[in-house]
Amino acid sequence: MSHQETAMHRTRIKICGITREEDLRAAVALGADALGFVFYPKSPRNVTPEQAALLCAALPPYVSAVALFVNPTLGEVRAVAQRMPLSLIQFHGDETMDACAAIAAAVARPYVRAFRVRPDTTAGELLEYERANRAASPWFSGVLLDTYVDAYGGAGKVFDWSLIPKELAPRVVLSGGLNVQNATDAVVRVRPFAVDISSGVEAQKGIKDARKLAEFIGAVRAADATISSETSHERITDPR
Repeated sequence: MSHQETAMHRTRIKICGITREEDLRAAVALGADALGFVFYPKSPRNVTPEQAALLCAALPPYVSAVALFVNPTLGEVRAVAQRMPLSLIQFHGDETMDACAAIAAAVARPYVRAFRVRPDTTAGELLEYERANRAASPWFSGVLLDTYVDAYGGAGKVFDWSLIPKELAPRVVLSGGLNVQNATDAVVRVRPFAVDISSGVEAQKGIKDARKLAEFIGAVRAADATISSETSHERITDPR
């Protein structure tokens, strides 16, 4: 069996809303690929650029630092980009496509845009949203799918995953209501490129729970093992 046939499927994992160094270190030690820092004063997980810079001093190589903004000004994003090793911007508000493109170009960082999925969202809307954003800027990196609520993220509610078109799923970041209990099912069913969690691994708002972090990452890896096993079986039964 070739290396390609035995390769392990691996869903990328982002832990968002980091406010403490011990949480950062725990997430890194458990294998998180990216850590999210929230720059939104109304959030209980909000940090200042200076706090983020101190936290990122403990960030090792090859773990990405993601900055989440809600309807920011260029000045606000630039203040963060100048102080921390920012890998990716996450626009999580009602920013226009042009505003996202302009800010990303000005600070020379790639970005993802959150799409808050409603019960009446269609597969066509999601595909067009990705297509339009990709056409708008070379800095656009992908779409994060969250649940629509009357707030910006962190509500802990799941949306209907069946709304995600199969051709889009391998490129999206899945968020919204993920937790230890549903993580394996979410990854096996949707097969997203990455998952993003915040409230589902917290002891309280802004404070992560090391046990929940370990269990969540373990649940995602269990899903990856299931997908790899299914893929291997499909190759054996259909060797074309």
